[in-house]
Amino acid sequence: MTARPGTAWPHARTQRATLHGLMAATLAAAVLLAGCASRPPAADERDGPGADPPPDLARVPDAVPRVEPLRVGGPNKPYVIGGRRHVPITDDRPLAERGGASWYGRKFHGRPTSSGERYDMYGMTAAHRTMPIPSYARVRNPANGREVVVRVNDRGPFVDGRVIDLSYTAALRLGVLGGVATVEVERITHDEIRSGRWAGRSAALASDDPAPGEAEAGLPPTAAAAADAAEGRFWLQLGAFRQRDGARVLQQRLQAEAAALLPAVRIAGEAALFRVHGGPFASRAQAQAVAARLREQTGLEALVVERP
Repeated sequence: MTARPGTAWPHARTQRATLHGLMAATLAAAVLLAGCASRPPAADERDGPGADPPPDLARVPDAVPRVEPLRVGGPNKPYVIGGRRHVPITDDRPLAERGGASWYGRKFHGRPTSSGERYDMYGMTAAHRTMPIPSYARVRNPANGREVVVRVNDRGPFVDGRVIDLSYTAALRLGVLGGVATVEVERITHDEIRSGRWAGRSAALASDDPAPGEAEAGLPPTAAAAADAAEGRFWLQLGAFRQRDGARVLQQRLQAEAAALLPAVRIAGEAALFRVHGGPFASRAQAQAVAARLREQTGLEALVVERP
């Protein structure tokens, strides 16, 4: 959007430089405000999946919520799209919505989001019109019971009836790649993150001592890997306690700090010991890889065990 040679003010090189600088700054600010999801698509530009997606996208873990400062300005200041004014939330209030979910892919991959970060269609992110940036949200597909946790770092979607625009991978894990689908969206507040209550849903669904054949019912729907790992026999033993209270403390810690790595955390009691198990995993190699990541993230040493 620069002027053609000869059309700017004559003999005013300084003024031209100043004008170009102002235009560039204005354009950059517009990109940061509008984000990828809000940019009007070109007439001949089509969105869709990438040509060579990474393997095992269904096993990409949820975003792990953490407390991030909320700015009043920047991506959280009021803005106008399509003649409508939107006023983002600038405090830590909860938000729950039900409506359509769409997704965006290769057309926006690598382009700036409203937060200034580059959009990664293979990450666990989303766009929302008014949630503070950044935020974390739990998104549930009531049609199949699947849930994911995403990080909101962009603005959109700006279509009536839609409440969230998901990354390609988040949409894949929710089973909504086929088109707009109804979802339930719930913002995870800073207070819930600090207290670990955001992981409480997984704790409520996980059974302490699952009976044979009931393991699948105890898996939290926030873990896509659990959807197809009913036959998984490998678990990580993360601790053994003589008192159940000690096992519960570790269980709650893992549910708060390592929910993205462990589909479920259960307490198995036998022979006067209460063992804390995380899993399941389809193979010993997968369990060992998660054990290594847990060691780095929490300092806990895990033992791979096989359960029927």
